Amino acid sequence: MTEQTSPSRKSFDPTTFRDKPVSFVRRGGRMTASQEYAWEHLRPHYVLDIEHGPAATSVADGAHGDPAEIFGREAPLVVEIGSGQGHAILHAAEQHPGTNFLAVEVFRAGLARTMLRAESAEIDNLRLAEVNAPELLEKYLPAGSIDELWVFFPDPWKKTRHIKRRLVNDDFTRIVRGALRPGGVLRLATDWEDYAEQMRRVLDEAEGFEREFAGEWAERFDGRVLTAFERKGAEKGREIRDLAYRRI
Repeated sequence: MTEQTSPSRKSFDPTTFRDKPVSFVRRGGRMTASQEYAWEHLRPHYVLDIEHGPAATSVADGAHGDPAEIFGREAPLVVEIGSGQGHAILHAAEQHPGTNFLAVEVFRAGLARTMLRAESAEIDNLRLAEVNAPELLEKYLPAGSIDELWVFFPDPWKKTRHIKRRLVNDDFTRIVRGALRPGGVLRLATDWEDYAEQMRRVLDEAEGFEREFAGEWAERFDGRVLTAFERKGAEKGREIRDLAYRRI
């Protein structure tokens, strides 16, 4: 596992205070001048100020947030895990101003680009979180507060020895079950076939979920915009698989 530690914890080995692997490798990197501007000037408005635990993206015990206070209103909440540069969630937030959207991403360049695009489009029903998503769902947000949770093209961790790091597993479904409201929907998509099969198997067997589709796979979610990443996968011959499950 590679993850930066909080400034006050630099002497610690980050592998010693995670009780389970995370689904990402967090690498540093230089940002452009515009991204640096976004991080300096737009972050206070868009990025949630979440108290961290020992690791840079962990959520401290006792940290919690109320969506009504975060957004200044009561509205349905959609959360996207691994929002990248924000293409899907920005499009959705612009199309559905009556819904609150929360993008969860650990790569600052992606968060910065999302903020720049949100500011340009004058989108104000979007907030961002720079934390490990399962901890956000389990610790920070109130139980049953999410109407839809999106997991689009998570890292497939292709090597056999890395499969344990895949986001979607039995423990993740337990966390999602607590985070979604009754009737809430989990939407997933991947271009990696064996991960799609794993997702379907795990969700089919999970307590508290039922399929929102008939047949082998769900129809493509029309709220998911076509990104360059998805287009490249299709060009390489990888079929996109969608899944949708309702919390019962």
